[in-house]
Amino acid sequence: MEPITIIVGIISLILGSVISFFLIKNANISKSNIILEDAKKEAERIKKEKILQAKEKFIELKSQHERSINEKNREFNKAQTRVKDKETKLNQRLGEMNRKEKELSEEMKTISKQKEVIQKKQNDLDENKRKQIQQLEEISNFSAEKAKNELVETLKEEAKTEALAIIQDTIEEAKLTANQEAKKIVIQTIQRTATEQSIENSVSVFNIDSDDIKGRIIGREGRNIRALEAATGVDIIVDDTPEAIIISCFDSVRREIARLSLHKLVTDGRIHPARIEEVVRKTTKDINDEIIDIGKKTTIDLGIHGLHPELIRMVGRMRYRSSYGQNLLQHSRETANLCATMAAELGLDSKIAKRAGLLHDIGKVPEDNAETPHAILGMQLAEKYGEKPEVCNAIGAHHDEIEMTSLISPIIQVCDAVSGARPGARRQILDSYISRIKELEDTALSYPGVVKSYAIQAGRELRVVVESEKVSDAEANKLSFQISEKIQNDMTYPGQVKVTVIRETRAISFAK
Repeated sequence: MEPITIIVGIISLILGSVISFFLIKNANISKSNIILEDAKKEAERIKKEKILQAKEKFIELKSQHERSINEKNREFNKAQTRVKDKETKLNQRLGEMNRKEKELSEEMKTISKQKEVIQKKQNDLDENKRKQIQQLEEISNFSAEKAKNELVETLKEEAKTEALAIIQDTIEEAKLTANQEAKKIVIQTIQRTATEQSIENSVSVFNIDSDDIKGRIIGREGRNIRALEAATGVDIIVDDTPEAIIISCFDSVRREIARLSLHKLVTDGRIHPARIEEVVRKTTKDINDEIIDIGKKTTIDLGIHGLHPELIRMVGRMRYRSSYGQNLLQHSRETANLCATMAAELGLDSKIAKRAGLLHDIGKVPEDNAETPHAILGMQLAEKYGEKPEVCNAIGAHHDEIEMTSLISPIIQVCDAVSGARPGARRQILDSYISRIKELEDTALSYPGVVKSYAIQAGRELRVVVESEKVSDAEANKLSFQISEKIQNDMTYPGQVKVTVIRETRAISFAK
């Protein structure tokens, strides 16, 4: 029985296992169905939400689209309205232009008719003029061309006479105004700049206490005086003049070096060639230092700043130069003050004028370039050392070597003449003075009808006597003007020359 029991037991176990399997399987299927149902419900819910969201998005996009379309429609309507307005205005303008074109066409027709009438009248006038000219030629026995030439010649003579009269009247009128103001400015400038006149010679006199010193200066066989002349470049004249030795040299600097060296040698008492060379060397250095000090003092006194050191040295060397007997530094200082005063009166830059006035004669200081005119050389030096173009032009143009390009230039020229040409400022050579006087008189005598001419007041006035039979009153005025113009253009003279033409009529009878 045990095997049966075992088999039954086994079969029972197998059946139990199968039943358990089926039961578990059914339970899993039910659970899966429940999960599936839940998933379907959730999917349905999500589907409905997405549909709602899509509908809302669609409605929103539709609303935006409708707004955009409405905005574009409004803009389109506005643009269409503007186009219609412009079209209306263009139509109006076109109509206006058509109307004006018609009016213009009518006016052109009228003008054309008037032109034809005028042309016809002009032809008639020309024909009448031709007939009148022909009649006048027949009556006067003159052709039109000949009458025209005679009329032109007559008008030329009358025009010349009237032009001379107008020029004379204009000159006189200008003198009443401009000449008075110019004289006022020049006189005020001269009165405000009063400087002493210094005349330098080409010799210096060295005074000594006794004539015994002359022998020591000459030395044995003249070796001392030869050494002194060789070292200084001057001529030392030892003659019978009591207690005096003459130092002669055209260069004032070398003459001053020789004078000071002689003074030191005589004071020291040791006079021999070696000592002479040593003293001259030291004196030359002292003079060079003094030249620089004089230049600096001059620029400080005049209130001129920023000059190049070489220009300052040249200004100092002016102290030992002279021009026609007038000290060059004194003349330059005086010209600078005159220029500053005159520029201030005329409303110009007085500092530039004063600077140009001081430097206008620096071309006389250098010892080289003797063939170059001093005005051009001075301008080149000023350009080399960085002076302004106005100053350079004023220096170069103060004797008319170059063209003046600024208002400062004529002021420098005038003040240079005022400083140098006034009586007593410079020595004039008698021959040149007599030559100028004779040239003035000969200029007047070269004109027809002039009997005599006299230069008076040191050449400042020219009196011309003419024949009354050959020169009329009108021609006397013309002759005075012509002589003054020729003197002004052909001659060089200081100041001005007054030309007086004298015409007198004499009635002579004899009682018998």
